[in-house]
Amino acid sequence: MLNNWNINFWEYDFLQQNILFFLLLIPFLAWWLLKQERFRPGDWKFTSTVSNQVKFFNRRVHVLRRVLLLLKLSVVALFILAFAKPYRWDDRTTSSNNNKFGIDIVLALDVSLSMLATDLKPNRLDAAKEVAKEFLDGRRGDKVGLVVYAGESYTACPTTLDYEMLKDQIDAVNGWDLEGGTAIGVGLGTAVVQLRSDSLKSKVIILLTDGSNNAGDISPLQAATLAKKKNICVYTIGVGSNGIAPTPVVTPVGVRYENMPVEIDENTLMEIADVTGGNYFRATDNKSLQEIYAEIDRLEKRKIADKYFQSEPPATPAGFLNWAFLLTFLVAIIEWGFFMNNE
Repeated sequence: MLNNWNINFWEYDFLQQNILFFLLLIPFLAWWLLKQERFRPGDWKFTSTVSNQVKFFNRRVHVLRRVLLLLKLSVVALFILAFAKPYRWDDRTTSSNNNKFGIDIVLALDVSLSMLATDLKPNRLDAAKEVAKEFLDGRRGDKVGLVVYAGESYTACPTTLDYEMLKDQIDAVNGWDLEGGTAIGVGLGTAVVQLRSDSLKSKVIILLTDGSNNAGDISPLQAATLAKKKNICVYTIGVGSNGIAPTPVVTPVGVRYENMPVEIDENTLMEIADVTGGNYFRATDNKSLQEIYAEIDRLEKRKIADKYFQSEPPATPAGFLNWAFLLTFLVAIIEWGFFMNNE
C-alpha cells in the first residue's frame, strides 16, 4: 500500500527516459507563471496613492500564492515522471520470475599468481575484486555469479540475486589452492556452463585476465564458440600496465617480486569478444578498470533498451499519479475556497 505513494524517484528506473527531458522545461514554466503573477490585474480597482495601496498588502496571501505556484509546478513534474513509465526492481515478488527482465552475468576472474602484480593498487587481483563489488552495487534485478580460474577453474558462486553473499565470495577467492598457469579457455567454459540452462535471452560473461592461455584442455576460441551457440555475450578485459610490472615469481626460497614484461594475449581476447558480440577492453590502472565496468554496464543497458526488455516490465507510476491528483485537488480547493470566494 505504501508503494502506491512512493515518489522517491532515485529508487526508480524509467522505460521512457527521453520524457524526463521535459523536466528541464519546469524552470521556464516557473518563470512564466511568476511573470503572469507579477502583471496580474488586481481584483479591486480604485484610485489612491501608492502608500495607501501598500496598506492592503497581506504577506500571508503573498506566501500562499507562492505555495500555490510551487504546487502547480510539482503537479507538472509528477505527471512527467509518471509518463516516463517508472518501475522499481525492489517491487518484484520473490518468485522464480523475479529475474524475468534482468540480465544473467557471470564474472570469470583470473586468480593466477601473476594477478598479484602491483602495477594496479594494491595489486591486480584486489583491484579487480573492488571494482567487481562496485559493479554489483549498480545491479537491479540481475543475477550475477562468479567463476575463478588459474590453471584450472571452479564456480565460486552460482548466479544469484544475493549480492552481499556474492561480495563475501569475491573477497574470499584466491589462486593459492589452484594449479598454476592461466587456463582462459577452461575459465570461460566453466562460465558458459553456469549460463547454458538459463531461459533469459540476455546472458553476459565478463572475463578478466592478465596473461595468455597456457593451460587447460579447451582453447579460448573453442569456449567462445560454445558461448556463441548459447547466445552468451562475452566482454573481455586485459589487466596490466604497459611495459613491465613488479610480478611475483616462485623461487626455491619462496615468492619474490621481479620486474617482468606484461604479456597479455590481446588478439585472443579480441577474438573471443568478436565471436560472441562483446567488446575487448584494456585496463592499465585502477581508474581505467572502473571505467571499463561502467562502460560494460552502459552497453548492456543500451541493449536491453533496444530490445525493450523483450517483454516490457510493468511500469508502476501509481505513486506519482496519486500525489499529482492529490496536489491538483489541493490547488483547486485553495483557488476556489480562498481566492475566488474572497473576490
